[in-house]
Formats: sequence, C-alpha cells, structure tokens
Amino acid sequence: MTDYVYNEVERIIDKYGTRDPFELLDAIGATTKISYKYPSDGLKGYCTILNRTQYVVINGNLDEFDRKVAAGHEAAHLIIHREQIMSSPVRTMRDFNLFDNSGRIEREANFFLADFIISDDDTLDAVKTGCDYFSAARSLYIPAPLLAFKLYSMMRRGYDVHSPVDPDSKFLG
Repeated sequence: MTDYVYNEVERIIDKYGTRDPFELLDAIGATTKISYKYPSDGLKGYCTILNRTQYVVINGNLDEFDRKVAAGHEAAHLIIHREQIMSSPVRTMRDFNLFDNSGRIEREANFFLADFIISDDDTLDAVKTGCDYFSAARSLYIPAPLLAFKLYSMMRRGYDVHSPVDPDSKFLG
C-alpha cells in the first residue's frame, strides 16, 4: 500500500514541481474554496467531483497550518481515490478527522500527505540529529502524528528509522 502511494507522490512532485498542497490543488485543476461555516472542531474539509470538475472545501476556521494539512489530505483523495469518489452515491469524501487510521482510504490519504509535504532527506536530517520524536516533528513544522505516518512509510521502504508511536491519531478531530 505505502509503496504505491509513495510512487504516486513522487510522480506528482516530479510532474507539478511542488510540495505545497494548495499549489497542487491548483495544478490538478481543483476549484478550492475556504469556508467559514464550520467550527474548527467540526468538518475539516471535503472533496467532490461533479460534472468532471473537482471541488475542495477547506474549513477556514482552522489555523493556517491545519488548512494546509486539510488541503493536502483532500488532494490525496482526488488523486489516489478518484474512482472511489466517482463510484460513491454522493461523490464526496468528508473529513472530520484528518489523521484517521480506521480505514484503508484514510490511511492512504495520510501516507500521501506525509510523503508529499515532508521529504525523506528532511526527515532523516530531523531524526538523525539525536532529538526526540516530538522535537523532530517541531523541527519539520509538522504535527507529531504526521511524522509517524512519514516514518512508517520510510521504514516500509527500507530506511533505518523508527517511530515511538503507531501511525494512528485523530488529533485534528
């Protein structure tokens, strides 16, 4: 699972030349809106495809970083879960918990997000400096649970890295 996702991330980065989720959404032609009608502890974002147009809505009451995380997570759904979106009766994926590990689709979106916004080299630099897990996450400017997804992806691809936690969290829920 993670190899497919990682390879897709690498293809996307090579094709579009960015690691910024909002730039990626623009590059894939998604219409992206920021909505302030959801509380910060409610819906984080959603994506849908209607009449071959991709739409993403991000909760505007999230802080700037969490908006970026939500945008990357929704971009992942549009890129690697297009068929699931198209086959769904409502053609929408809604996310209340961005770092949800309860199902394959959400795990894949989280691995995509982690591999997309954090390079392997930056991760290695952060974890090899001898700092603890939480300090490494802070040095990468990412939430600690996202680092768990990145480290797990790297372990699956043969890197000698370890995570003190499993890639499972609903901290944005």
